[in-house]
Amino acid sequence: MSLSPRFIAFILAVLISLITTSFLAFVEGVSRGMMFVSAISAFISSFFLVLYTVDILVFREVNKMYRTIHKLKMKDFNLAPRKKLITESNPLKTINDEIFVYVTKKQKEIDELKKLELFRREFLADVSHEFKTPIFAAQGFIHTLLDGAMEDENVRERFLIKAAKNLDSLDVLVKDLLVLSQMETGDIKMNIAPIDIRLLAMNIFSRLENIAKDKDVTFKVKPDELAEVWVLADADRMEQVMLNLIENAVKYGNEGGKVIVHFSEGKKFVEIAVRDNGPGIPHEHLNRIFERFYRIDKSRSKEIGGTGLGLAIVKHILNAHDTKIAVMSKPEKGTTFSFKLEKAYISPVSEHTPEVAVTQANP
Repeated sequence: MSLSPRFIAFILAVLISLITTSFLAFVEGVSRGMMFVSAISAFISSFFLVLYTVDILVFREVNKMYRTIHKLKMKDFNLAPRKKLITESNPLKTINDEIFVYVTKKQKEIDELKKLELFRREFLADVSHEFKTPIFAAQGFIHTLLDGAMEDENVRERFLIKAAKNLDSLDVLVKDLLVLSQMETGDIKMNIAPIDIRLLAMNIFSRLENIAKDKDVTFKVKPDELAEVWVLADADRMEQVMLNLIENAVKYGNEGGKVIVHFSEGKKFVEIAVRDNGPGIPHEHLNRIFERFYRIDKSRSKEIGGTGLGLAIVKHILNAHDTKIAVMSKPEKGTTFSFKLEKAYISPVSEHTPEVAVTQANP
């Protein structure tokens, strides 16, 4: 039942009129006509007085508050404007609900801003530290040479090589930051096309053969019977993804371990998993490993090398492919990174041409 101002005024006016008439009925000498006139007078005066009080002093003021809050919500949360004002049975409850929703959303926004501010401070500190290390190292080697060590040919060559390595590390860091920034702002567009991701994985195995041999790590693709696996993806960016995941599996895995790339074909998607049998990732770190510069073991990570941006770049590239990366890890049993890509259906156009026709799977 809608308690409009008129309905409220009518009910109260009827009650006041009945009460007034009831009292007059006990007064001697009051005729029926006088009681009727008194009832009508009490009803009319009460009706308009209550209507003015409820409509002007309550409903209209509540509607003004409602308009103000809704304007704030439209401005802050990009909501569509409402043409109708409050018509519910309890305007105070409605305005209270509006205020509660607005405050809840604002609190979430404030909490998010606090997280972003904390992230910004951590990011600036991490960037400063990551830049400082190679710059100071290269600076130290060069100044040592300028201070007189340049005359010794052996020292000169050794120090220049070390300075060059540090500057190369700085160059890689800047490039990774640039790629990450472009990915986050959407400046890098994905060139989606059919690629054989199994062949891509095999090529990466060849590139990483030396570091795998140093740690006695063996590579494996499963299932064995798959000759090719065609998916829709950006070839260059997907190469970055697979290179990061496979290289990390080699670097952080055990010596004499295995790195397995497993393909699971479904009707519309192919799941790609990169698995190692290394020491694994502690559970408390799993939610943060895709953050920029986050390192589980900072001292060991420095020895192994890398910018600390690899997994963050992987995450953004896969997001740009409308997919997400998942990670599963158990201590001393290894880690598995997995994601899905849309299948590309390849069919020959002609027996005499190497071209292929691509049919994209329906989403």
